Amino acid sequence: MEKFGKILIVDDNEDVLFALNLLLEPYAEKIKVITGPERLEYFMTTFQPDVVLLDMNFSRDVVSGQEGFDCLKQILHIDPQAVVIFMTAYSDTDKAVRAIKAGATDFIPKPWEKEKLLATLSSGMKLRRSQREVNLLKEQVEALSDGNADERIIGESDAMRAIFDTVEKLRDTDANILILGENGTGKDIIARLLYRHSPRSGKPFVTIDLGSIPEQLFESELFGYEKGAFTDARKAKAGRMEVATGGTLFLDEIGNLSLPMQAKLLTAIEKRQISRLGSTQSTPIDVRLICATNADIRRMVEEGRFRQDLLYRINTIELHIPPLRERGNDILLLADHFLQRYARKYRKEMRGLTREAKNKLLKYAWPGNVRELQHTMERAVILGDGSLLRPENFVFQASSVARPHKEEKEVLNLEQLERQAVERAMRLSEGNMTKAAEYLGITRFALYRKIEKLGL
Repeated sequence: MEKFGKILIVDDNEDVLFALNLLLEPYAEKIKVITGPERLEYFMTTFQPDVVLLDMNFSRDVVSGQEGFDCLKQILHIDPQAVVIFMTAYSDTDKAVRAIKAGATDFIPKPWEKEKLLATLSSGMKLRRSQREVNLLKEQVEALSDGNADERIIGESDAMRAIFDTVEKLRDTDANILILGENGTGKDIIARLLYRHSPRSGKPFVTIDLGSIPEQLFESELFGYEKGAFTDARKAKAGRMEVATGGTLFLDEIGNLSLPMQAKLLTAIEKRQISRLGSTQSTPIDVRLICATNADIRRMVEEGRFRQDLLYRINTIELHIPPLRERGNDILLLADHFLQRYARKYRKEMRGLTREAKNKLLKYAWPGNVRELQHTMERAVILGDGSLLRPENFVFQASSVARPHKEEKEVLNLEQLERQAVERAMRLSEGNMTKAAEYLGITRFALYRKIEKLGL
């Protein structure tokens, strides 16, 4: 049976709490129990349960259930979408109807039947998950309506599903995260997704592009400065770390940071305090770090260009964003998304791409990843005519697909080339034999024979 998530049980009977904890432990990720409403707000905000099992009565000989309704009101004030299941030994139809009208999800009588209790919790957990999916879709729609269309994340490949699953697992954590990936893969968009799905959502989200800030300005940008700290410091200014306190600091392209600046950043992270330039006073900071780089950070450590102790501090969790060439049919999903966007922008009647155009996009290596695909689609829409984009609408730079001479020599063997072609077709089609055969321009039967011949 699928795990129920986090369950908070509120009941004044310790025997009931013990029995429920024992019963539900194999089915729940985490369980917290409290004997009364006094600490309800604390556990709702810190534990953030998926489902609340709430007793209706906390005073002996009281059967009205009003205490439970008061608690329900408090819970829904903290989390309007909370899934609350009432429990009471004094069940009747009137209370059940009133509970649902007040915002409860369901109603369980005491003593409970095990199967019915588990089924009710399972339904509650499904409702909670669907709420999260709806909220995520709403966020994406709001981002689009606000003009932040670049923040929409599109992808159905296994590689991207793994990224989404990891983001969901990190929802309740404050861990520092290192995002690795080539230029143009969307590391900054993933960073914002992590922020929106974190306990610090709604708090400051501050970005520093370390690839665009000169080293001599890094310290003043990160830590701030006092009036008169240097020639142009006409007034005091808070640094990015100070501004981000309580929220998230996104350090993009952290691989560009020099060793002296790495040391200063590490000190700030370890001491959780900074000093503005020109000040002798320390300022406490509380930031969650999300860092990103396209560099081979571990090779940089081996070569002495990046501090190993700083790497340990920033990569509690690592996320590897796959290059576009490894995302299979996501290429076409993204192409369609960009086509629709730019067709609206430039007021063109374009419905899609021809089959040949799709094949051309799928066979290209996309060294610039999603960013290159976006620019390619915009150019094709601007210059294209008719309702469909064709292969000739897409012109790729020869230099972007050129390979080193040495590598060309290594793959001149025909069997090796055939193996690479079949493997790439299978990867692009995500295992779909019909599509893979289409990419290769052969029949399914011929593809099966080649797979058998090559031992794939």
